[in-house]
Amino acid sequence: MLAPSPKRQTIVQQVQGETPQTLTRILEDGVNLAVWKRQLPVHVGDFACLLLSLNEPLAESLVLEMPNDETEPNLHGLAAGFGDLEGYEGFIADVSWLVSAFSCLLGAKRIGLRVRILDKAMCPRFHVDHVPVRLISTYAGIGSQWLKEGVMDRRQLGKPEAEPLEDSLIEQIANGEVALLKGEKWHGNEGFGLIHRSPQPAPGERRLILTLDWLG
Repeated sequence: MLAPSPKRQTIVQQVQGETPQTLTRILEDGVNLAVWKRQLPVHVGDFACLLLSLNEPLAESLVLEMPNDETEPNLHGLAAGFGDLEGYEGFIADVSWLVSAFSCLLGAKRIGLRVRILDKAMCPRFHVDHVPVRLISTYAGIGSQWLKEGVMDRRQLGKPEAEPLEDSLIEQIANGEVALLKGEKWHGNEGFGLIHRSPQPAPGERRLILTLDWLG
């Protein structure tokens, strides 16, 4: 017999904090965004800027199997074409830590990882993700944008004319910060996935972005 559906959550909030423990609040009912407002380690930030300065393409994805909490993610080969750049090992160590933390927090056994350099907005319209939860961190360049609840009518998602025009209504995740975004497939969060979009970089500028998806 199916359990009764939980009462629809109508109070939606976003939380931000200076420590990684802030990310655990994504597990709370009614929280659809948790942001760790970290400062990117200098050597990792320098690597990201150096990588962008090369003006080379990068678009890689991995499906990681995490059989237990003690297993280090196998990132062998990730962005290997840039392995000779100063700071590469630090970058990989940082990504590895985020993967392990994501797996531990959610109990995720399969994680989809993507690392990309973008010169244009990948998802330029405000939208919600049809996933349980996604980690986003921009290592260099402009960070992702999001809206507080009530700023945009959810029924109008995808319509350019319905999007807010005032910059003061659009929130920004700074580069280096780590964000967990609840999507529509998180049980109990249906209808309240975080509304967000990829920003449009200025002409000649690019972004280095990491995303992690909970696959199972």
